[in-house]
Amino acid sequence: MTLRRVSPIMAMLMVVLMSGCNKDLANGASGLTEKSGHLSNEKTKTENSGGHQTNSGSLKAVNLGIAGDFVILSKSGITNVFKSAITGDIGTSPITGAAILVSCAEVSGTIYSVNAAGPLPCRVTNATRLTTAVGNMQTAYTDAAGRTNPNFLNLGAGNIGGKTLTAGLYKFTTAVAIPTDITISGSSTDIWIFQVAGTLKMSSAVRITLAGGAQAKNIFWQTSGAVTLGTTSHFEGNILCQTAINMQTGATITGRMLAQTAVNLQMNSVTRP
Repeated sequence: MTLRRVSPIMAMLMVVLMSGCNKDLANGASGLTEKSGHLSNEKTKTENSGGHQTNSGSLKAVNLGIAGDFVILSKSGITNVFKSAITGDIGTSPITGAAILVSCAEVSGTIYSVNAAGPLPCRVTNATRLTTAVGNMQTAYTDAAGRTNPNFLNLGAGNIGGKTLTAGLYKFTTAVAIPTDITISGSSTDIWIFQVAGTLKMSSAVRITLAGGAQAKNIFWQTSGAVTLGTTSHFEGNILCQTAINMQTGATITGRMLAQTAVNLQMNSVTRP
């Protein structure tokens, strides 16, 4: 009699236990599916970014220090074919002001010299300011050259003509050529840094156009070799050059030219951003 009463109770307990197990198994399977989907999505993101997570959103601007107060800064001179139009301060150091071959009428800003030589009557002697600025320029160059984890490596094998360039760190292990117009597109707070191991050459009549709010002050071109801007071309951004920057006849730039050798002008327009 006792066994007959217990058996139905045991049966009910077994049903409850089996139902609970089935729910646990279902929940476990659902969790595995969700995790699998998450991993799949992460894999897709990585593949779409070229095998690494991009860092353009966290890229910080290059600190120019006092060098940023200059539109042209050179260690070995500024040559010029009259008449150029320069908006912003210019200077040379350690070479003397005698190597500044622009006239006061061509500069809307201050012409700084390390000594009493230089264009008169506008030349201002301030060796201390120039020494600091050149030191800041070299530090900025080292900073830009030392950035790691590029978003783009050797884009276009160094030929970036016709491209639209979004924010990020670009590394080129060779020379860079801009034979046709390019667009730099992004917001007003986005940063672009171009690391160029060789020369940088823009062809004649070629233009860089900014889009989406991108600003020249946030674009940095760090080049080991000489920079040449072709006749009537237009350039945007700060050039940090280890050698010379050469502007050919009628070329224009909105940006800065910070050269560790010379800056050479030929009837150009130079505007600080």
